[in-house]
Amino acid sequence: MKNKLYLILIFVFLIIIMMDISVFAHKVNVFAYAEGDKVYTESYFNDGKMCVDSKIEVFDNQGNKLLEGLTDEEGMFSFKIPSEDVIDGGLKIVLSASLGHRAEYIISADEIRGSAGLIKEEPEEPVSLISPETSSVDLKEIQSIIEDTLDEKLKPIMREIKKSQEDKISPTEIIGGIGYIIGIFGIIAYFLSRKR
Repeated sequence: MKNKLYLILIFVFLIIIMMDISVFAHKVNVFAYAEGDKVYTESYFNDGKMCVDSKIEVFDNQGNKLLEGLTDEEGMFSFKIPSEDVIDGGLKIVLSASLGHRAEYIISADEIRGSAGLIKEEPEEPVSLISPETSSVDLKEIQSIIEDTLDEKLKPIMREIKKSQEDKISPTEIIGGIGYIIGIFGIIAYFLSRKR
């Protein structure tokens, strides 16, 4: 009878451990941004360790593979921006790291075009900031232009910060999980003591 109880406890313990095995695995992340005529990628694990010699594949919006390569010792990989007709719908970057870890990142066509200077703007008439009637420049207007430009440039970074905050496990969740496990063992102990 005692051996059966120990076997039941061991069986329940193994089930509890296997229920959320993903907690013990660490997630891999890939982030990409366009700068000048290149796209740069950064690859890392949640613990901050860089993905070294990991495979990066780049696909167009139709799913056609454009190129592939390996990350360097800092988890970085870069490539020249493809022709404008290829980046029409953006690019999907796929990271395949060690032990089957995989992550994807989509960089929009607008972000790529904006960085490479491919956005076609209508020619405007030249505007003089200093006209004979006005000898000062509106500082609030300049500040607004600078803020709008910074907001546009910082969008990829802010998006990555939001993603990283969503991926973290809070201390409340950890304590709740431990309490859940202790509660299950308490229920088992209660029923085992009732049989005696």
